[in-house]
Amino acid sequence: MSDVRKVQVGEVQLAYRVWGEEDAPPAVLLHSLGEDGEDWRGVVGRLAGTHRVYAPDQRGHGLSDWPGAYGFERWRDDAIGFLEALGLERAALIGHSLGALAALLLAAERPELVDRLVLEEVPVPLPAEPPQEAPEQPAGPQPFDWHAKAAVVAERNVPDPAWWDASAKVTAPTRVIGGGGSSHIPQDHLALLAERIPDARLVTVEGAGHLVHEERPGEFLAAVTPFLAP
Repeated sequence: MSDVRKVQVGEVQLAYRVWGEEDAPPAVLLHSLGEDGEDWRGVVGRLAGTHRVYAPDQRGHGLSDWPGAYGFERWRDDAIGFLEALGLERAALIGHSLGALAALLLAAERPELVDRLVLEEVPVPLPAEPPQEAPEQPAGPQPFDWHAKAAVVAERNVPDPAWWDASAKVTAPTRVIGGGGSSHIPQDHLALLAERIPDARLVTVEGAGHLVHEERPGEFLAAVTPFLAP
């Protein structure tokens, strides 16, 4: 895998990996809760054939800083800062779960930065039914800051209503990818989101569950690579 690099973004230092030719169009991959940039290892080789691929560890994860302060808007702002710090003026943005909601908020807040948007199993910003409870931290060291888990649960239970409204402001062509009925993400929410984003299409990989790019990498890439083609 690629060597880990680091960049200062506001108050945090973010670790990231990069693949592909330097002059290829950029693509930034944002992982899910509890993962890091290595989570994309099964699909990054194919993506790097056409793009310069960047996979950061988001704050509170992996080799990036764990500052104790988390939330989807912080992850959004970190991603904006990451693009700006590396001089990526316009990039394809691919997010999974936590990373997908951060990517959605980024695309709505700073549409000029996003060329294409892929939202894999995004937790649509509608109140969770039933509300979730944050589990207690397991014993022993964890690969991510458990405070991030509590922040995700709290904001999924009561998301900012402005986030749902913001989805209509996305201008980038968008693919919403769902894993079908075996996912814990309500698939009807993904359909609603795809209808709300002006230029979006829902692709369902039935039976993949929440981890589409891990469980069905071939079908994930079949949905994503033609869409990202320069």
